[in-house]
Amino acid sequence: MHGRAALGFGPRGLTHLAQQAPLRVLFPDPPTGEPPLAALVTTSGGLTGGDRLDLRATVTEGAAQIVASAAEKIYRSTGADVRVSVDLAVREGGWLEFLPQETIVFDGARLRRQTVLDVEAGASALAGEILIFGRTARGERFTQGLVRDAWEVRRDGRLVWTEALHVDDPAVLLHPAGFNGAVAAATLVLVAPDPGEALAWARASLAGYGGRAGATVVNSLLVARWLDDDAARLRASFGRLWADLRHRLHGLAACLPRLWDI
Repeated sequence: MHGRAALGFGPRGLTHLAQQAPLRVLFPDPPTGEPPLAALVTTSGGLTGGDRLDLRATVTEGAAQIVASAAEKIYRSTGADVRVSVDLAVREGGWLEFLPQETIVFDGARLRRQTVLDVEAGASALAGEILIFGRTARGERFTQGLVRDAWEVRRDGRLVWTEALHVDDPAVLLHPAGFNGAVAAATLVLVAPDPGEALAWARASLAGYGGRAGATVVNSLLVARWLDDDAARLRASFGRLWADLRHRLHGLAACLPRLWDI
């Protein structure tokens, strides 16, 4: 399967839409005062070896929120990789929220995902991902397979941050110098004209967190991270910080879309 979606947003909302199953986009009515909302749906119910998803989205003016409608499931593969490509662009004066739900990597799954975020000067974006290693609710752990999750962030076309998590030996998830038994990991990235104040807000939000978490600023980019052996606790902390940042930066409601709670 090869699912595709391309979205464009302007000052009056959606300006462009193209999609191909199994990647579909729905447009629930947002609450009053909220930006246009695009909900991503994988109609196949999950992805397995050889499947591809390609998402492209551009905000030229105004604001938009792109939200996963449910956790993405990556099933066990007999050898081929699942490939996911996400390309996000925000033009001057725009604001984009790319809000995930969990990507659950089944034991034996193979995932290669790349997220590219290109934000012009005077624009802002909040993006992130949550990874769950195994179906933890049933006691499954990720003991074989591949997870490669790569990021590129550009500011005015200039590369300001890049990294790749590459796990092809799940022993790293147990090693004290690796994930030390964590079953969930998350990354949140804020691109804004001045993220210094946001760093203080992020560290205040993470204070007292029961797992491992931290936030820093790199090349005028705020990066927050979580590692936890409790996926639900990580999700709750991630959501709290997200809601706080969107409220403080853009005066939006300090809450997440209803889809987040379904």
